[in-house]
Amino acid sequence: MSERIKKLNDLLRDEVGKILVKELEFNDVLVTVVRADISPTLEHATIWISVFPDPKREKVLQKINQQIYRLQQILNKRLAMHPVPKIRFEIDKTEEEAARIEKLIEKTPKF
Repeated sequence: MSERIKKLNDLLRDEVGKILVKELEFNDVLVTVVRADISPTLEHATIWISVFPDPKREKVLQKINQQIYRLQQILNKRLAMHPVPKIRFEIDKTEEEAARIEKLIEKTPKF
């Protein structure tokens, strides 16, 4: 991955995080932008979010996706780059996978 893409990923992660905090209200839910992955062509980006508590993940993702057009417009105005990547959101399941792997490791017999 090029240094430029890494910097753009960081910029996009930070800006989308600020936009979510300012523009959307999440009651009793902690939403964190974990990372952003911009395509090499800079046309698309996946924004990975973490939601706590877990049972509210799907509702939060649905709420964000209902407002994605407005969020994209705000992002387009904030970033001085062309093209501004078209964003989509995904739930980050890294911690969930890590916990599952840790449980599997604990169950394996020790020699």
